Amino acid sequence: MRQVEVLTEALPYIRQFRGTVMVIKLGGHAMVDPAVLEAAIRDVVLLHYIGIRVVLVHGGGPEITEKMKALGKEPKFVAGLRVTDEDTLEVAQMVLVGKISSNIVSLLEKSGAHGVGLSGNDGGLLVARRMGPQLVRVGDHDEQVDLGHVGEVQVVEPALLSTLLEAGYIPVVAPIAIDRDGNSLNINADTAAAMIAVALKAYKLINMTDVDGVMDRDRTKVYRRLSMDEALAMIGSGAVAGGMIPKVEGMCRALEAGVRFAHIINGNTERNLLLELFTRDGVGTMIFA
Repeated sequence: MRQVEVLTEALPYIRQFRGTVMVIKLGGHAMVDPAVLEAAIRDVVLLHYIGIRVVLVHGGGPEITEKMKALGKEPKFVAGLRVTDEDTLEVAQMVLVGKISSNIVSLLEKSGAHGVGLSGNDGGLLVARRMGPQLVRVGDHDEQVDLGHVGEVQVVEPALLSTLLEAGYIPVVAPIAIDRDGNSLNINADTAAAMIAVALKAYKLINMTDVDGVMDRDRTKVYRRLSMDEALAMIGSGAVAGGMIPKVEGMCRALEAGVRFAHIINGNTERNLLLELFTRDGVGTMIFA
């Protein structure tokens, strides 16, 4: 009877979401734990089979660091930002496009769906410009730091993604972009996911990460629903800090540009994606405009 009740609760949401586009950013522990990633992919395939058009965007920072060390190259960070020289960019492309995207596509196939691995270079999907020197806090002073081949996305060309979605494929996008001179750039995966969601006029943008959602300053309470204004105010107050800031900021920009809902959920717990989407209370944080 409990299973029947769950299905009954899910039915209105299934009807509501059928035919919509959802952009899901995979990050955190799922990128290094094969069991966690496979469980998340099974849930994505379920969404696909009930008629939701899913685009996956993934990160892979820890694997890039691990691969660099295995190759005898020491990763360099300044104020938490990865300095991306030519060697680092080559490793990033190898890991993100050649390994992680390929692995996710294989898991999609294993679960009964067809995926296509892409980078922002394919079809001019993500056009970026090099960021140039950034003012960052180093120790007790501010310093101009050139992060190298790191870009900020200027244009998203969604035609290729739309074609793949229309044909029944699940696109898997690695956060590598191309500049107007044909050079590859490493980009922030959270930002890329938000901008892709806007370009596709997505119904939902979902960030699967390592935390349960947006929490209060004491980290004792998860907010289940926040307006965009409330979420931005939490950044201003310092309640939202560190790596959560670009996630929340990117989601709020997407909401301002027309995405209906944005979610932050813990991707380490099996079935959290389904519980967030198909139950009334959810398990993470939903931000709305």
